[in-house]
Amino acid sequence: MKPTRTEKGLKRGYLFVILAALLWGISGSGAKFLFHSGVSPFQLVQLRLTLSAGILFAVLGLFRPMLLRISVKDLGYFILFGVVGMAGVQFTYLYAISKIHVAAAILLQYLAPFFIVIYSAVFLKERPTPVTTLSLAGAFLGCYLVVGAYDLDFLSLNRAGILSGILSAVTFAWYGVFGEYGMRRYNPWTVLCFAFVFAALIWNVFHPPLEAFFQDYSPAQWGWILYIAVLGTLVPFGLYLQGVGLIRAARASITATLEPISAGILSAVFLDEILSPLQIFGGALVIGAVILLQLDQGYDEKAPALIRARAVKAAENGKRS
Repeated sequence: MKPTRTEKGLKRGYLFVILAALLWGISGSGAKFLFHSGVSPFQLVQLRLTLSAGILFAVLGLFRPMLLRISVKDLGYFILFGVVGMAGVQFTYLYAISKIHVAAAILLQYLAPFFIVIYSAVFLKERPTPVTTLSLAGAFLGCYLVVGAYDLDFLSLNRAGILSGILSAVTFAWYGVFGEYGMRRYNPWTVLCFAFVFAALIWNVFHPPLEAFFQDYSPAQWGWILYIAVLGTLVPFGLYLQGVGLIRAARASITATLEPISAGILSAVFLDEILSPLQIFGGALVIGAVILLQLDQGYDEKAPALIRARAVKAAENGKRS
């Protein structure tokens, strides 16, 4: 039986989010290298947001200028989405890493699917299917094992770091849900571009403007900075938003838990950090949860699977009017 257009859209959505998780996992190793070589988390956030905003704005301005047109009445949405969703995710996650173990910070951020499912159930009246609930539990347990959280004493960790880690989950959930809202009217790259622009602006207000750009970096450091800005930030956040438009925020956030899996594999290969049997089992749980999600056809069948196509059409209609 030939797959329908919706089924093709779902497959593309999962592929986009899986690729985003892989790219985020790679960028984690690059960030670790930069931190060890003297770059602070605050400098890296300023670099990645400012570069991503500038590059995407320039590319769209040259090749797709129509995507830079937004309605004045939506300006408040883009400011809120950029400041809370984009800048919020960057700051809270890296601040948590600076205060507590990286493993704990990753685990706390991946509480985001819980917040999205709760939000969808309470405010959107979208009840998750048993398969979605099982996938959610499996993904969280898998992340718990992969990051080695069973070896951590959470009660002894910095309280500010724990709070920041929980806030990183909330802001990541906000990014998915509010990104889905924006794509009902705009192309994903329009939403992403203005999120980066306002995130970069707010970061350069609260952190000394462009301070990170005036440091003396080595060629290797600049290589990783550019990789993180483009392939570790710009591309995966774009892929993730497009994935959200195709499979919805709840499914996308659970699928994105593949990030610690990819980071663990890369650490084992390039940093000689061998995974324990429990960590390998955790990775298998996450992969199994993602496969279950793809097999589940009961979750939100009536919701539009191709929000992206409709958003482009809406943008074109807005241009004509």
